[in-house]
Amino acid sequence: MEYVPLGRTGLFVSRLALGAMTFGEGGGPLQRLDEQGAAALVGEALDRGITFFNTAATYSGGRSEEILGKALRAHRDEVVIATKVSGNTAASPAERRLSRRHIHRSVDASLRRLGTDHIDVYLAHNFDPVTPLEETLEAFDSIVRQGKVQYLGFSSWPAWAAAEARGIQERNGWHTFCASESYYSLVGRDLEHELIPYCEHAGIGVLAWSPLAMGFLAGRYTRGDIGEQAGRFASYDVVPPFDLEHGHDVLDVVREIAAHHGATPAQVSLAWILTRDVVSSILVGASSLTQLTDNLGAVDLALTPAEIESLDKITTPPPIYPGWIRQAMAERRVRQGQPTDSDVKIRI
Repeated sequence: MEYVPLGRTGLFVSRLALGAMTFGEGGGPLQRLDEQGAAALVGEALDRGITFFNTAATYSGGRSEEILGKALRAHRDEVVIATKVSGNTAASPAERRLSRRHIHRSVDASLRRLGTDHIDVYLAHNFDPVTPLEETLEAFDSIVRQGKVQYLGFSSWPAWAAAEARGIQERNGWHTFCASESYYSLVGRDLEHELIPYCEHAGIGVLAWSPLAMGFLAGRYTRGDIGEQAGRFASYDVVPPFDLEHGHDVLDVVREIAAHHGATPAQVSLAWILTRDVVSSILVGASSLTQLTDNLGAVDLALTPAEIESLDKITTPPPIYPGWIRQAMAERRVRQGQPTDSDVKIRI
């Protein structure tokens, strides 16, 4: 296992992290592991060098935090625990949104469920367009100063909001975001338009969730009606949108590379993300030891430059404005023999 800093911090995390979304009995279509089953996954992850574990207050109504905290209790000083505060799913209107009140109450509840005196990485789970950013960010800063949280991040925020938040934090001398938990996979590279360039600029580490596109890139589905097939992709109501036919074209390339290495499609799909330096860690979720063991094999798979290029070529998303006009202008300068932006040396 390789360990890298989380963004521009001194906190090192394992390149693969265990996501605990499947922990909790009967909490939803994905929550199916009881304490015994979850403990087996956590034990295997620890044995294989994983030191980073990720959950959220909303997973199985908080049960995921309870199960994960119990499984990690004897290893607390050896691991990094991330959890999230959500303002979108509470039953009471008073507990919705990323208000100061809700953040302070939620962090205390997560600490109790996890059975720990601090949370290593605390993330805003989804963007709140109603609560003033200043209120949310001041509350986040205060829980760091109180010692309840060590590092801050956000999940599924637009790039403009992340940049605005960073500016507010810096102007007020507040603790800044260092992590972005975001969807990223071979069939979901939307992050590359705006968020990844911003994260690279700001020194924010990406935590890639659903790297297998809800199991699609594990190769378990065939062309046809995916709704008739078993698995989280077919049963969950929040799934990554992409053209299924193109997705199967991508899988054809993935399977070819996997066969060359004696690997699985899941391992190839994860290994491709590991070639992205801005990705600090990949959140792998599993409902069985077999799935987890297969995913962990990705760290031992070294893709060749030609294989990376072939995967890049078939999955690169078309540029969106103003990206396409910048690309067109750069190509024009190349044709005219003029320097491009990458050729210009800026003197400071």
